[in-house]
Amino acid sequence: MGFRSIVIQSDFLNMDFLPGYNYILASKSPRRQQLLKEMGLNFKVQVFDVAEIYPNHLAMHEIPVFLAEMKAKPFDGLLNAKDVVITADTIVSLYGEVITKPANREEAIGMLCKLSGQVHQVITGICLKSSGKQKTFYDISSVTFRDLKLSEIEYYVDHYQPYDKAGAYGIQEWIGFIGITGIAGSCFNVMGLPVHRLYEELEIF
Repeated sequence: MGFRSIVIQSDFLNMDFLPGYNYILASKSPRRQQLLKEMGLNFKVQVFDVAEIYPNHLAMHEIPVFLAEMKAKPFDGLLNAKDVVITADTIVSLYGEVITKPANREEAIGMLCKLSGQVHQVITGICLKSSGKQKTFYDISSVTFRDLKLSEIEYYVDHYQPYDKAGAYGIQEWIGFIGITGIAGSCFNVMGLPVHRLYEELEIF
């Protein structure tokens, strides 16, 4: 299996909570990088391209955990004693259907039409990996959308182009401001990183 590594220099090195380790975030997501920065972690970004494919038999909460583990696997044999890799994957689930990232405008509009007026779940799986151990966990949030007008959906897709987001939306963007009426669970989990759980797990890792 071939992997392509991308190293991104991080400017988020102004704080140092949970010191003693060299933290590596294996994600190109600017939202995850910003959340990790705001959590106060000193880290760098290194990413391996991994196909986001999973077995059909997995339960919903197992899917993002499986994908997070896959994203951590390329680091086997590459980590020093003080390195800790953080990988994550987020999915949107609506009545047992996984709503993935849209490939184009039509798919994005269709996804948001499905989510309109519904309650869906956002599930993020996390994998922590060092040279000697690995731990996984997940977090679930429920999000309620009001009934959205097609004109609102089209405006959002055309102006924000949310093609890198599961469910075709970002809670921190315009559609979240005007369309989300309720959240049960962590709003940061909906953004792609349950920082409260991550902090707790890193303390005991």
